[in-house]
Amino acid sequence: MNEIFSSINSFLEYILFFDILFGQVEGSSIPFLVAWLVCGGVYLTLKMGFINLKMLKHSFHIIKGDYKTKDDKGEISPFRSLTTALSATVGLGNIAGVALAIAIGGPGATFWMIVAGFLGMSLKFTEVTLSLKHREFLPDGTIMGGGMEYLSKGLAEKGMGGFGKILAVIFAIFMIGGAIGGGNTFQVSQALGAVGNEVGFVKESPWIFGVVLATLTGAVILGGITRIAAITSKIVPFMVTIYIATSLWILLSYVSEIPAAFGLIFTEAFAPTAVAGGMIGVIVQGFERAVFSSEAGIGSAPIAHAPARVKYPVRQGMVALYEPFIDTIVVCTMTALVIVITGVWDPGNGFAHLIEGKEGAALTAAAYGSVISWFPTVLSFSIFLFAFSTMISWSYYGERAWVYLFGSKYSAIYKMIFLAFIIMASIVDTGIMANFSFMLILAMALPNILGLYILSGDVKKDLKLYLEKLRSGELDKEAIREK
Repeated sequence: MNEIFSSINSFLEYILFFDILFGQVEGSSIPFLVAWLVCGGVYLTLKMGFINLKMLKHSFHIIKGDYKTKDDKGEISPFRSLTTALSATVGLGNIAGVALAIAIGGPGATFWMIVAGFLGMSLKFTEVTLSLKHREFLPDGTIMGGGMEYLSKGLAEKGMGGFGKILAVIFAIFMIGGAIGGGNTFQVSQALGAVGNEVGFVKESPWIFGVVLATLTGAVILGGITRIAAITSKIVPFMVTIYIATSLWILLSYVSEIPAAFGLIFTEAFAPTAVAGGMIGVIVQGFERAVFSSEAGIGSAPIAHAPARVKYPVRQGMVALYEPFIDTIVVCTMTALVIVITGVWDPGNGFAHLIEGKEGAALTAAAYGSVISWFPTVLSFSIFLFAFSTMISWSYYGERAWVYLFGSKYSAIYKMIFLAFIIMASIVDTGIMANFSFMLILAMALPNILGLYILSGDVKKDLKLYLEKLRSGELDKEAIREK
């Protein structure tokens, strides 16, 4: 079985990380996946008129509930859809991924992570808008949305029904594999390791941890998206507040060094020193880690946004702008500043063994722990919360893909499989499967962004109409009638 996973994993890795420079630039390479996502982000940012800059204020008013109308349809509020999506992205990518990006690509990788987050906002807007535009209200009362729907229905409207259906099925299969691996077994192993370091009996009897975690997860996911959204709407603000507060505490302690840190980040972004691949290497590191962190362009988050109660699909697309903004531009930048200021990214400061072993979480713990002695305990608690919230959101992503393929009446089978893998991951090593599933998650970007290119014109038209109504005051009148 390990050989099968390894073979498929190698094949996907060859496709996704194929060097588009064909090895012609010595010491540098640009993986195909990174180029695919960058081109998609740049194209959609330009096509949508820099919506990632212009509509954040209006988006905030939507999240507050200022634009509710009597014609809104959906299961959960725009805010709860946002927190459900954020619970799947704010996590180990922010803790471990940022540290590794800086350790490998230098401080300059931070700048390119921020750029990637900015471009990712346009990707999120487009894919979430399409998810709401093509969502389906099923007979069982649930809502089907996401890449499966807009790839199949959207392309069918363009006369490419067969092609769209094939892309949708491939996307759904990738989603299920990614949910069970990266969204489940990997999270369990990380949470188990973190909690085991603080609670002795967990390390001695890991199966107990697995049973408890499976019970907690089951209590949430068996209640469907309504219960998942209710829990994430409480967990996400709590864990983000704790992490940001701790980061601010450290940054305020080193406030005089912040300008120099930003200067180093900017300088190293364009003139890196002692980094393999030079400037191209730094850019690749920044974008790779941003993709793992925010999942922009992957097509997972549109499933969480599909049940949002809104009248206009574009409206929820604007809410989704805050995902990469919070996840990458705010949280990742704060983590990066702490790592740069404390100097743990420099192998000469005694952390070379962590860098060589690519132990990103341990590197972040060292950075924060150098200022706050009790932070490793807080980090262990944070990793558990991050892992748990990621699991319940990804369980929903996988369940929607399962329902798309097999129908609503078989939904319970998927949930039982998902919970069984939690217990299994606490007992046996699932590392190879986790690596395999991460390849599947990244592979989702191939059909997803292709669909975004083809369908972006529809989103542009809807955006233009929405902005016209906003400027004319029609949207404010709708909201006033609601009041």
